Amino acid sequence: MEAENQTGVTEFILLGLSEDLELQSILFGLFLSMYLITVLGNLLIILATISDSHLHTPMYFFLSNLSFIDVCFSTSIIPKMLVDMQTGSKAISYRDCLTQVYFTMFFPILDTLLLTMMAYDRFVAICHPLHYMVIMNPRLCALLVFVTWFIGVMTSLLHISLMTHLTFCKNLDIPHFFCELTQILKLACSDTFLHSVLIYFMTGALGVFPLLGILASYLRIASSIRKMSSSGGKQKAFSTCGSHLSVVSLFYGTGVGVYFTSAVTHSSQKISVASVMYTVVTPMLNPFIYSLRNKDMKGALGRLLGKAASCL
Repeated sequence: MEAENQTGVTEFILLGLSEDLELQSILFGLFLSMYLITVLGNLLIILATISDSHLHTPMYFFLSNLSFIDVCFSTSIIPKMLVDMQTGSKAISYRDCLTQVYFTMFFPILDTLLLTMMAYDRFVAICHPLHYMVIMNPRLCALLVFVTWFIGVMTSLLHISLMTHLTFCKNLDIPHFFCELTQILKLACSDTFLHSVLIYFMTGALGVFPLLGILASYLRIASSIRKMSSSGGKQKAFSTCGSHLSVVSLFYGTGVGVYFTSAVTHSSQKISVASVMYTVVTPMLNPFIYSLRNKDMKGALGRLLGKAASCL
């Protein structure tokens, strides 16, 4: 049947991870557990950072912002998926789909830029320790976070404004568990060349270049650590950088994994499963990485939980 342009789109259909009804209850329990762990873990990081004066430093200021973004990112995807699993409804309105596209672009952009700022923070702390508090002053930290949010807002709005001019064909089935930008563009009947150019440009500007900045920072850090004479100083420097490097590796590793999965396979199910890694697993693991590898954070969490237990 010949496809017709449908300018008055009211809803899309999210096909989800699996159409097997027997798997739905298992997947529901699994993703609900992962979502609750994500929210609880990241909220504990935020509360520990706020409540403990020892963590009122630029590094933990950026970390609390990262935790907040991870909670928001997971919340923009998982609750809708859980509702669909429970009700059996796979429909999502046109407006809600565009909203989800917006936030699933917005929060990863913030993640990328914040991880870059955290790398710069570690670079200043290790390579210029005597000037650290002067360079990384509260005003600069607040400005960096503001710029991050501004870039994320404007970039995502640009994509959405372009999408509102698209027309769609009769087939409105999205072979994914959330409204992902490239999957939506595949359903369009109108020309998407400008969208594709913008995606490649933004991937380079907000993905590749920040990664190069992170790598450059750590090359300088490694050089400075190698020149340290004290083994204790080296160990402390490695411990402060280890958590951040682990999160960077996880974030970019899962992102690259999704990209290569999309490139080498046309199976929508495999792409969806790969996407679970960066949309669900990464935000869940970040709090564990920072709390288990960081003595200051473990101490702050212990004191926070101790206060909570004493109030019960």
